[in-house]
Amino acid sequence: MAKDDSNDTVPSGPSVSEENLLKLSKEVAVKFIEVGRITPASFPEDFKRIHAAIKASIDKEKP
Repeated sequence: MAKDDSNDTVPSGPSVSEENLLKLSKEVAVKFIEVGRITPASFPEDFKRIHAAIKASIDKEKP
């Protein structure tokens, strides 16, 4: 049976600054580079996608 999440509330935490969002995106990108999932040639596109995904996730959690 599926749980009804319509009544779940997300705790309101501190807002994330653009600087912190960029730092987090950089850390994720560095980890992907370390394991060979990102190459220097694909870095610009991959970084944009990582940044957008993290930002969308944070924005989704805001009430």
